[in-house]
Amino acid sequence: MSGGEAWRGNITARLYERVRERGYESLTAFANARPAVSLVALAEELGPDDVAGVQVLSALLYEAEQHKQVTRFVRDVLARMLTQSLPDGWPSVLDDENRFAVAKALGRWIAYTPETHKGRAKRVGDALLANPPPAGWRPLGPDDELLRTLLADEES
Repeated sequence: MSGGEAWRGNITARLYERVRERGYESLTAFANARPAVSLVALAEELGPDDVAGVQVLSALLYEAEQHKQVTRFVRDVLARMLTQSLPDGWPSVLDDENRFAVAKALGRWIAYTPETHKGRAKRVGDALLANPPPAGWRPLGPDDELLRTLLADEES
């Protein structure tokens, strides 16, 4: 993406127009059909020159808030961040290079997590580092058993 085209015009209308062109009623449905695909890749699919990953993130959070599914959204973003930073899954050894990749994924995830869930997200990150999942583990989406254990739904 170049030239700032993503920030021109009605961003929301552009996102939903692109989603509907692909046969989906919501951005969440579009993203759910592409589990563990990075936010950047979702944005590029919707418009390589005029959609940014942060716009997709923001719209997904808005939809999650409307449907009281913010915790699921938070797990979804974690799965996407881990897949992007750890394409081969959780490392068997946390040497400097792997520790950086894990920290990058967890740091970005916590930064993207809504304030309402930041405390829980930090505890999840701490738990993953204190008790690492098996080597090669990679959540394939927000309904991954380990993610649901670490970050159970609380919305009513």
